[in-house]
Amino acid sequence: MLKYLKKYWLFAILAPLFMVGEVLADLVQPRLMSTIVDEGVLGLSNNGVGNLNLVLTEGLKMIIFVILGGLSGILCGVCSNIASQNFGNDLRKDIFKNIMSFSLEQTDKFSTGSLITRVTNDITQLQNFIQMSMRGFIRTFMLFAGGIICMLSLNLSFGAVIACALPLVTICVIYFLSKANPLFSKLQQKLDNVNNVMQENVSGFRVVKAYVKEDYEKERFGKSNDDLVNTQLNVLMIFSYMQPIMNIILNLSVVAVIKVGGIQVANGSVTPGNVMAAITYVTQSLNAVMRMTNMFQTASRGIASGRRINEVLACEPSIKDGSFNTTTSIKGKIEFKNVTFAYPLTGDKKILDNINLVINPGETIGILGETGCGKTSLINLIPRFYDVTEGSVLVDDIDVREYNLKNLRERISVALQKSEIFQSTIKENIRWGHENATDADIADAASIAQAMEFISTSTDGFDTLVTQQGTSLSGGQKQRVAISRTILKQSEIIIFDDATSALDLKTEASLYSMLKNAYPDTTKIIIAQRIASVKDADRIVILDDGHISAVGTHDELLKNSAIYQDIYNSQLNKK
Repeated sequence: MLKYLKKYWLFAILAPLFMVGEVLADLVQPRLMSTIVDEGVLGLSNNGVGNLNLVLTEGLKMIIFVILGGLSGILCGVCSNIASQNFGNDLRKDIFKNIMSFSLEQTDKFSTGSLITRVTNDITQLQNFIQMSMRGFIRTFMLFAGGIICMLSLNLSFGAVIACALPLVTICVIYFLSKANPLFSKLQQKLDNVNNVMQENVSGFRVVKAYVKEDYEKERFGKSNDDLVNTQLNVLMIFSYMQPIMNIILNLSVVAVIKVGGIQVANGSVTPGNVMAAITYVTQSLNAVMRMTNMFQTASRGIASGRRINEVLACEPSIKDGSFNTTTSIKGKIEFKNVTFAYPLTGDKKILDNINLVINPGETIGILGETGCGKTSLINLIPRFYDVTEGSVLVDDIDVREYNLKNLRERISVALQKSEIFQSTIKENIRWGHENATDADIADAASIAQAMEFISTSTDGFDTLVTQQGTSLSGGQKQRVAISRTILKQSEIIIFDDATSALDLKTEASLYSMLKNAYPDTTKIIIAQRIASVKDADRIVILDDGHISAVGTHDELLKNSAIYQDIYNSQLNKK
């Protein structure tokens, strides 16, 4: 992931350099303080006579170093923030771009909540890790090493204190981190679960209300949230034990420095100022080690998040882009050649088996069959939402796998039974099918889709604001807005996947009649449960358990297809 930081290399280099300046300013302070105590106050080299000028001079130096250190720290913060935030911004865009290139098969591998967590929280954890690497790591390790070196330069006897304290601190850090590290990946997974439950309840709010499942969902969310909190508490408990132990070691080290320093002052080996400086240096060094615990915690979470992000980035699109581009309109011929299809996650269970079908340009084809017979799976192969397991699907005699995906899908419009409506105006929802469409184009599409009936009676017409997920519209209104969007795209192939199921028969008949008159050369595929939706199609395909059972007109199928006759009798004859 370092490639995302290369673009901001200057800030990534300047940040540690400024931090070096801040740390050096901190390390100089005890030395200057030692000089003030020994010479300015005690006057050890001047027969016990203090030197006020030296106090003022050295004090001014301390102030200058404090200011320089502060400025260095500010500049370090600015540079590290610019580098880490832009790193996260670019990474978030790339991971989103990669998700958008996934096939439907690949999106099934990750839950919606998990993808949201990875794009948001996981990247934030990684940003914190990057920022800390440029600031915290440099400061901590320099203070630790610099404090020890400076303390030993005062008197080597102080090394005995470090020699005793350092192994204890190291053992403590390693032990507690070994307990905490496995919990960080688990923590992100628990956050996935919380986001999943939340996302499902927000998107399925009406269903929850309709089935009076609020208490059940509250309990389910509460369980997921409790699992998250318990995991967080386990992590915090580990570090709550660690902090007091580290403080004890630090305080004992300070006492030891005072003890050793007192003995050396009595022997004349060191000065009182040196002892004060040594106390500051040992405090800086051991505090640095204590801060390492927070750093390792952030690093562990960042590394765990990095792995999760890499899982998404390393997931190459299973639907490979072809190279064929057509700059002209296609005729709209579709051919299924010996097509067999099975969903990757269902093993060898065939959803479609040896399908052979030719749909001619401008033809209207109805597809009928019982639930689960493979109707939607069949049409999903045309825009390559999935690829065939065996055989091939051709558009204008060219295998769809050879097409550039964008080029292919621009020529296919799909209207689904579950209409996705965005929180915007009706006009913008329809315009989503063709960004450059004029208001007249939008009105024409809405008229064909029979949407003008309710749009014209709305207070603001096309500018009526639609609430999230279209909850302010009825099922039929949402379908008509979605169909308007599909028609506005003006593709050579239009697919209706049970897209008129919420419309009454009269409205549906008017829609298909106007669509046929407006776009006679457009290939139209209509998947439906009702015979009334497809009886006027040029041909009707009957699917049965993944096989084509019969093909023909309405009248032909009434004579030759037992399945069609059964559906007809149950829906229209009702005797």
